[in-house]
Amino acid sequence: MTNEKEKLTSFLLQTFPMPAATVASIANLFKEKEFARHDFVLKEGRICNEYYFLETGFMRAFTFDHEGNDITTTFYVADQIVCELLSFFKRIPSRENIESLTDCRCWYISFDELQTVFHGIPEFREFGRTILINAYSRLKQRMLSMIQETAETRYVSLLQSSPDIFQHAQLKYIATYLGITDTSLSRIRKDFSKR
Repeated sequence: MTNEKEKLTSFLLQTFPMPAATVASIANLFKEKEFARHDFVLKEGRICNEYYFLETGFMRAFTFDHEGNDITTTFYVADQIVCELLSFFKRIPSRENIESLTDCRCWYISFDELQTVFHGIPEFREFGRTILINAYSRLKQRMLSMIQETAETRYVSLLQSSPDIFQHAQLKYIATYLGITDTSLSRIRKDFSKR
């Protein structure tokens, strides 16, 4: 295996430790794919068939509310799995879009290939379970933060956890992700900069 998959290999090992030969055989199944800025990785209404590791770049998932407003549901940064998991595992049409916010380099595996690896390599099954648990945890934390925290607290949390998003995502995308208006986000940013 070449060094071109070094970040993927490191991610696999950090998520679930496994023998070098096992991680090499898993990484070899992933193929490279690049997306230009504003490319669609997945469009609403289509079934998600690919499971991506985002090596470089930024992406977002979004949908439209009942009034037709574009609402960002997730930001993806480098060294993360990018996949609409409900569509991918349930084999149902996605209710979200995933778009690249910058040029992106990914490694991906298809649904069928992933199923084969899940059933053939126990360590990858554990890796997959860890990814699902982490995704559920993030979703639950986000849901609770939308209910229990102020917009200012959500802004500070995003700024601390993913500061690069503010360099690559339009403020309107960040505002909808935080559940606030553009005007409210501008006010919060202004107040925060005075501290």
